[in-house]
Amino acid sequence: MKFLKAIVAAGLVAASTSAFAADITGAGATFPFPVYSKWADAYKKETGNGLNYQSIGSGAGIKQIQAKTVTFGATDAPLKAEQLEKDGLVQWPMVMGAIVPVVNLEGIKSGELVLSGEVLADIYLGKIKKWDDAAIAKLNSKLKLPSADITVVRRSDGSGTTFNFTDYLSKASAEWKSKIGTGTAVEWPVGVGAKGNEGVAGNVGQTKNAIGYVEYAYAKQNKLTYAGMVNKAGKPVQPTIAAFQAAAANADWAKAPGYYVILTDQPGEASWPITAATFILMHKVPTDKAASAEALKFFKWSFEKGAKAAEELDYIPMPDAVVKLIEKTWSADIKS
Repeated sequence: MKFLKAIVAAGLVAASTSAFAADITGAGATFPFPVYSKWADAYKKETGNGLNYQSIGSGAGIKQIQAKTVTFGATDAPLKAEQLEKDGLVQWPMVMGAIVPVVNLEGIKSGELVLSGEVLADIYLGKIKKWDDAAIAKLNSKLKLPSADITVVRRSDGSGTTFNFTDYLSKASAEWKSKIGTGTAVEWPVGVGAKGNEGVAGNVGQTKNAIGYVEYAYAKQNKLTYAGMVNKAGKPVQPTIAAFQAAAANADWAKAPGYYVILTDQPGEASWPITAATFILMHKVPTDKAASAEALKFFKWSFEKGAKAAEELDYIPMPDAVVKLIEKTWSADIKS
């Protein structure tokens, strides 16, 4: 967990050393926290302005922006156009990333274990209870799987990561769709709850024979063992920037009201199946216009200068054409 402590420390330094930090506040998704923290640190060094971002989960972030207690909210579960209109909010995608299954299995390295969406759904439904179950063994004939009970780890808080994960499971499994469905919070049939991507990463890392789901940066930086997946085209794929980009390439942001695009289970032989965007929410008529203007400066800087930092953490920057659309949205919809 050294990585998480380091970025939390960086965020606190950025927040505490800037006079403006008290006014520029954001809260929400844990999914983009690693890249937002990296951007905030670089932005502070370049401009002197800090950013105080609370990594508390998408559900809590939505509630805070609705209550006007922060300058911006962050969510991986986008709001639909009618909800945005009702709350007087503007929404746009900030960066894209991917969700990966992570496991703690002795003797098995990252990428060696392969899972399908249906098998993953059956594990989270509690139907597959042991690691040497025939359905897992069929996909992994070359691996020696332990005859051990699977410890299922899932989110306990309202989570956009959960929204995208359960959206994918609903597409991969008719039983999951009918019994559980998609949501930021669902009635989990089995599992141990943990708060945030940080909590799931920590729990899986400390628990033998566990499985969980986290944003890829958490898996990579915490040296967790991730699994490969069988995608919609029936091809086994590994979580790589190229696989994430292949899935993201299908997004048609221009035609989506409020930029509402879900990137799970995309077609294409190279596509990673659980790819997702993360979104920013701001009020059309901000309570604090100066703080709002300063937040937009940070987002503009992040689009212009943050791509390399995002890619280093295996996030996918928004395409230039989409950034231009987003900047037009700011000009048209946010009153400064």
